[in-house]
Amino acid sequence: MHATSLQLYPNIIMKKLTLFAIVLFMAKSLSAQVSRVEPTCWWVGMKNPKVQLMVYGKNISDANLTIDYAGVNITGVHKTSNPNYLFVDLNIAPETKAGMLKLHFQVGKKKYTQNYELKNREQNQAGQKGFDKTDVLYLIMPDRFANGNPKNDTIKGMLETKVNRKDQYGRHGGDIAGVMQHLDYLSDLGVTAIWFNPMLENNMPSASYHGYATTDYYKVDPRYGTNEEYVALVKACHDKGMKVVMDMIFNHCGSEHWWMKDLPDTNWINNGGKFLECNHKLFTYMDPYANKADFDRMQYGWFVKEMPDLNQKNPFLATYLVQNSIWWIEFTGIDGIRQDTYPYADFDFMADWCRQVEKEYPEFNIVGESWYAKEASIAWWQRNSKLNPKNTHLKTVMDFPTAFTADQAFTEVTEYETGLYKLYLTLTQDFLYPDPDHILVFLDNHDMSRFNKKGEKDLNRYKQAVAFLLTTRGIPQIYYGTEILMYGEKSEGDGMLRKDFPGGWNDTAKNAFTAEGRTKKQNEAFDYMRSILHWRKTSDAIANGKLIQFTPTNPTGVYAYARQSDKETVFVIMNGTDNEISVQSSRYSDVLAPFTSGTDVVTGKNVLLNEEIKLPKRGVYVLQLK
Repeated sequence: MHATSLQLYPNIIMKKLTLFAIVLFMAKSLSAQVSRVEPTCWWVGMKNPKVQLMVYGKNISDANLTIDYAGVNITGVHKTSNPNYLFVDLNIAPETKAGMLKLHFQVGKKKYTQNYELKNREQNQAGQKGFDKTDVLYLIMPDRFANGNPKNDTIKGMLETKVNRKDQYGRHGGDIAGVMQHLDYLSDLGVTAIWFNPMLENNMPSASYHGYATTDYYKVDPRYGTNEEYVALVKACHDKGMKVVMDMIFNHCGSEHWWMKDLPDTNWINNGGKFLECNHKLFTYMDPYANKADFDRMQYGWFVKEMPDLNQKNPFLATYLVQNSIWWIEFTGIDGIRQDTYPYADFDFMADWCRQVEKEYPEFNIVGESWYAKEASIAWWQRNSKLNPKNTHLKTVMDFPTAFTADQAFTEVTEYETGLYKLYLTLTQDFLYPDPDHILVFLDNHDMSRFNKKGEKDLNRYKQAVAFLLTTRGIPQIYYGTEILMYGEKSEGDGMLRKDFPGGWNDTAKNAFTAEGRTKKQNEAFDYMRSILHWRKTSDAIANGKLIQFTPTNPTGVYAYARQSDKETVFVIMNGTDNEISVQSSRYSDVLAPFTSGTDVVTGKNVLLNEEIKLPKRGVYVLQLK
């Protein structure tokens, strides 16, 4: 507009400018509405009276916020670089009553009210008790276990629309209903806890059946079911005497997470929100000579391009993640958390998270995935480690060294020793762990080649490994299908490690959930594991006993150890060779001296502890001594 126009028509121009400003203001006011509030609800009577709400809505940071609810006060309102977010600190006094809190937002004369529920905590909730060495975890990938509700296979509006069981990287249709239908199978097997791979929403275009690309931290993926169905699943497990461990991921989210289209802050995602692949060099954390570039690439790089790396140094994101885990514990009553890619996230944040969860739930347990082949590096991550100048506060770590060793230990025979000697050597390194009873021991999981191998002619290797897994120190974990000899090699693709459980789909020819649907060999394997699992629940030596192991001696290749408590002694002995052998019982007099015989907990066979103990080739006894 020219200057002459301003001079000739001042009143008209001013009126137009004023009207334009009013329209802009009204448009801005009307747009200041709430699209999301997370956590989606909270509870009165928590030990920590504070909660921080993440409020999302167009230009919501322009609004003034007030509340009028007895016992609840706003202690802080925080804006970020994005005007569409507010972070609101609330303090909930101990005497506060449950009810519907109203959040009043106002921009100018325009007002908007958002309801927010404060719930009563469940009394005497069965969950939140943690898991320990008396438990055995059974790991399930929900998409591959059983399809109980085909109606949720395809959900309108989701990016991956089809189920394709022929595609190892596709959705196969397993769900919560499928697990619910087979809880009796798991109870009969004898496991005491179920670890589920993640079940939160993964609304990604493809290959997210595994659950590790979260797109909504407060919503169960609808192809598995609903939040309410997940709560019902936890309750059903508790009713059958089984605990539940929930898989969580704090290091990264999925690239289709709703906030990726409108990030809450400029530093919400590492590397400025741009993909930079992590170097995956986990040893930089404890490497005394690590250079800064390698360390930073490890901590701030992305796991993969489809999984943006979350910046836990952002205080609002850190609080968001802590509260999210507490929300799921409180909402569902779960008994434990398995935290994925534990070393990839910010160290100080993860330590603080462990402290905060334990403060709210003292009996709760968290196990962190720390993928190292060396015992010292695993021990570095366990809380109170003398190897680490900082305390991780992580109670349980995953025993990858034993898993890697076990893959060969039950088959190898060299000129000088059997593979069982390597197993013995691995356990000699337990002096590195602050608490060996709180390490998760396993033969395989969803990221490793299955322990069972295709074409194995007998169950000798299987039986020795299962006996060891269920009687050694630590907390055992079984991967679904191991009990029926499922196999799969990682070299053939991750989907081959995660095959459908036979019988979980109506079109399956054989239903391995039943004895009739299993082969003779599968039933033998199932019954063997079942026998030890049920005996294990009653064993004081397993619950409270110390481990005493004996050095394998050449040329026999026998590995033996005892679990010994004040009330019970259990003696485990296995032959690492392909020949029948006899060993002198005097070799094990430290634990055998007071006893004359032992009963094998699987077969009921009475084994005399006289001059010699005879062992069949690749044989194993788990003996209750008497």
